[in-house]
Amino acid sequence: MAIAPILSWEGLGLVQGNGWLFQDLNINIQQRDRLALIGRNGAGKTTLLKLLGGQVDADKGVRSIQPGTKIVTLEQDPFFTGFDTLMDFALSGKDAPPQHEVEAIAGQLGIDLSRKADSASGGERRRAALARALASEPDLLLLDEPTNHLDLAAIDWLEDWLQRYRGAFVVISHDRTFLERLTRATLWLDRGSLRRKDIGFGGYEAWMEQVYAEEARAAEKMDAKLKIEAHWLERGVTARRKRNMGRLEKLYEMRAARAAMLSPQGTAKLALASDDEAKSKAVIVADKVFKSFGERAIVKDFTLRITRKDRIGVVGSNGAGKTTLLKLLTGELAPDSGTVTLAKTLQGVMIDQQRSLMAPEKRVRDVLADGGDWIDVRGVRKHIQGYLKDFLFDPGLVEARVGTLSGGERSRLLLAREFARKSNLLVLDEPTNDLDLETLDLLQEVIADYDGTVLIVSHDRDFLDRTVTITLGMDGSGRVDIVAGGYADWEKIRKQREAGRPVARNGGDKGEAAPPPPPPPPAKKGKLSYKDQRDYELLPKRIEELDAAIARGEAQLADPDLYAKDPKKFDALMAALEKVRGEKDAAEERWLELAEMVEG
Repeated sequence: MAIAPILSWEGLGLVQGNGWLFQDLNINIQQRDRLALIGRNGAGKTTLLKLLGGQVDADKGVRSIQPGTKIVTLEQDPFFTGFDTLMDFALSGKDAPPQHEVEAIAGQLGIDLSRKADSASGGERRRAALARALASEPDLLLLDEPTNHLDLAAIDWLEDWLQRYRGAFVVISHDRTFLERLTRATLWLDRGSLRRKDIGFGGYEAWMEQVYAEEARAAEKMDAKLKIEAHWLERGVTARRKRNMGRLEKLYEMRAARAAMLSPQGTAKLALASDDEAKSKAVIVADKVFKSFGERAIVKDFTLRITRKDRIGVVGSNGAGKTTLLKLLTGELAPDSGTVTLAKTLQGVMIDQQRSLMAPEKRVRDVLADGGDWIDVRGVRKHIQGYLKDFLFDPGLVEARVGTLSGGERSRLLLAREFARKSNLLVLDEPTNDLDLETLDLLQEVIADYDGTVLIVSHDRDFLDRTVTITLGMDGSGRVDIVAGGYADWEKIRKQREAGRPVARNGGDKGEAAPPPPPPPPAKKGKLSYKDQRDYELLPKRIEELDAAIARGEAQLADPDLYAKDPKKFDALMAALEKVRGEKDAAEERWLELAEMVEG
């Protein structure tokens, strides 16, 4: 006997602007569902969450709730105006939670709810909102970016709470690690339709690729014009997968090289370099840096040489000193003792997600190109519409007002503007907030291709694992762990220390280092047969050749008059192109299988 859902929508539709944002959506949420709600910025994820919670009225459809079901929403930007203290906010609402429950959760989250609401930080407000939501004992939790503004300790606590939670939840989040650990099913909001698959977020990308590939194959049955337009789906997905393969392999190589430099032997090699060579490589040099506020040491005996193309991640709980360390490294703050030397040619850009800097009445054209048609992108002139496409915008948005964009779109526009500036140092402060997963992939690519040095402060564990070569881990004691690798590598260091096991020391860089990360897969030849190893080494080049062949075929098919002039030639080109695409897909799948064998 089927169990009735605790909440359902049948034929849900909502009009936005001059058309339907979505329509004819059917949603069923069961008692123990753990659902990830996925979709691009602007697809309507937050609006759909509000429709589920009853905060927005639909234009059509029927909403059904099982009697007695309590639904609580954690909004992305809760409204604190009118509340004197955070406690006043936490105890507000028609179904206010018990004060003792709020206080218990607040204590576990480390938040003082007597703090004035108007002076509270984003992290303090987020904790207060969590205390109110979780203490309400809901049957269904609707969570909109719950990890925004939380530090790593609070995220760990929230994950543990949700794993023990006996109700259902629907969550929107850009935090891949959070989604992979907690969700069991996925709702994918895409181009006005909603798909559900009973797999957690860990299986979402493979599912997405499968759907896009099926759509691309179906599109080939359409007329010639639609055939050409539909191929962006397949091109976009497979191209991103190939870029990810190459980017991660390159990241492993950079981490291995950095691990060697951080070891005693590597330090000796660096010391033997000529002064001119060392100076040309060094961008920022910190030597025996000490900084304190009052009696509390924030950074103690910190030494590190940062070179061009280093990607440095700074992690730690709120209050551990991440911002202080960042200011020391960029010269904004002077150390109490020791020195920080910056290259004279250093030209930095700070991207801190301050969307308030973009006035809502301005057009996209005004933000990017001062009202013109062209933008200088790090010294290269580009047309504004082409540049918008690079950042996943519809070029038609060039005249749109900033105030009409979603929060995620405004964040993406800010990134587009800041990345255009000529620089050799990027400083990114929580860059992943409000970004959808596709924009995160884009951001990772931009960082990987950037020719300068990158400093990143972030609580997004997956993002750090995919982007940084060195992690600076801070625990609030003044010690800075210097780890060749990402967040996962620093986590190993912490677990070793907690278990009382010895942790390897850096030679001259005064900190802690994880054992050097594994070299890129080709170095481990013994794990593959001769044929497997040969395939592993040769397939990347073959994939590049197939990419070039696909590009040539698409260029021929791009002729709008070809089908009318020579339909047989058009069909022959389409058949040949499909064959090459199939060969490329098979080559990529084979390479990925071999990579898993090597890494395993």
